[in-house]
Parts: sequence; C-alpha cells; structure tokens
Amino acid sequence: MSGPIRHIVMWRLRAETPAERTAARLKVKTLFEGLRGRIDGLTRIEVGLDVSNVDYACDVVLFSEFASSAALTAYASHPEHLRVREELGDIRIGRFQVDYPINPETGT
Repeated sequence: MSGPIRHIVMWRLRAETPAERTAARLKVKTLFEGLRGRIDGLTRIEVGLDVSNVDYACDVVLFSEFASSAALTAYASHPEHLRVREELGDIRIGRFQVDYPINPETGT
C-alpha cells in the first residue's frame, strides 16, 4: 500500500477519580502532541479528549496521518514515539486502533 495513511487510536485510561482521569487524559494529550514536527512522515497529529463521560466511551483519541504506510511503520519504532509510550507506562488499560489509506484527491 502506498500513499498517505490515517492512523486512529483510542484509549481507555486507568483512573480512580474524576481528577485522576482528567490528569491522565491531559498527560496523553501533551505527550502525543509533543511529537508534532519530530517524526519524519508524520504529517498531522491531533489528540481529542472525551467530553461525553458515558461509561462506554474511550478517554482519548489520537488522530494522525502519515505520508505512507512505511512512515507509519517507522513511527512505531521511532525513539520519540517509544519515549512517549514509556512515559505513559500502564496508564492505558484499553486500546483500539484503525489504520486506513487516504485518497489524496478527496482527503478521505
């Protein structure tokens, strides 16, 4: 598969109280947004925090785009990405992911 690819990841986070949940969400957002401009081939990154607070919702969504599937593969083992994963430790208790090609003409 060549061409741009979209990488979306959603997490449920470990937290006992609403304050801990807020702090965990902000930590994930800050760390992932810190990758902007640091990884070749990462063309877009956005982190959203859930505001619905329904019991079945994920806490955080990472919306990112890569120049190619090779760039996404390289991201997985990039030292900056690995640093973020290490800093987050076991804060993430559930993870869901979707990767799909983007049509360059329509952006979808």
